[in-house]
Amino acid sequence: MLNPAFDTAANPPRDNRVVSPNTGDPSYALARAAVEAADERKAGNITWLNVEGVSILSDYFIIVTGYSTTQVRAIANAIEDRIETQFERLPRHVEGRQAGTWILMDYEDAIVHVMLESEREFYNLEAFWGHAPRVEFTS
Repeated sequence: MLNPAFDTAANPPRDNRVVSPNTGDPSYALARAAVEAADERKAGNITWLNVEGVSILSDYFIIVTGYSTTQVRAIANAIEDRIETQFERLPRHVEGRQAGTWILMDYEDAIVHVMLESEREFYNLEAFWGHAPRVEFTS
């Protein structure tokens, strides 16, 4: 059995760096639109990670909290509307809309997780992707 102190799955390395975004990058622009839409719908604890160097899945992960299933759906709808209007794109895949406890929206360039607080605490995606630098966002 691994020593918990050295188990990187249980204790991933933390990257507390805040990266300077490449504002000319289309992936950044799409991710920023998602973050802004979530912020406008009063999403809590917005976390924006640059996973470009640590994952082949996407360039950015956005993780936000909604405080009811209604708010989770409203946040996801606002993000989808903003990106469709601004970029003429729909998500490649959406999961969880019916339950409304965790809605995952895959835009390829950015993957958005809109979660109830209890789901977010349980799955703790930030710990799993803790080695990815954060992108600073001010509302």
